Amino acid sequence: MSIAELLQPEFDQEMAATRRVLERVPADKLAWKPHDKSFAMGALASHIVTMVPWTNDTMTRTELDLAAVSMAELTKVAKTREELLSWFDANVTAARPALDAPDAAYFVPWTLKQGDTVFFTMPRYNCIRSFLLNHIVHHRAQLGVYLRLNDIPVPGVYGPSADEGN
Repeated sequence: MSIAELLQPEFDQEMAATRRVLERVPADKLAWKPHDKSFAMGALASHIVTMVPWTNDTMTRTELDLAAVSMAELTKVAKTREELLSWFDANVTAARPALDAPDAAYFVPWTLKQGDTVFFTMPRYNCIRSFLLNHIVHHRAQLGVYLRLNDIPVPGVYGPSADEGN
């Protein structure tokens, strides 16, 4: 079995779970924040959505220099739930094919840096698992807390949630 055959179902599962959480983000709470140092709900949800294309960047490049990236693109915020979900669906559809790569492509070193500062270099496979999937899961969990703090039922991710279970 290839790495792609193992990784694609995990990507599909995490993207489906992420969409269920994003579907709960209320339009009237996009500016809500649990703390001054926290993302606003809309910004956090949008950050999750804008991370999905990193799949393509990881599998088609050998580095990402944040100094050369448009911060406006990285920090854009959806104005509605519909826009958020539309971006997400388009990003997932565009990203998934990048995972259909030969095993050798997953072992190519990939670097995240900002100018001369290198944050990490690791094989693409590790980047997809940690920098992309685990990072999305981390922020998705934060978003679940935001939902809970606003009395919005949290969807199940790896089984029923407290709002869906018995």
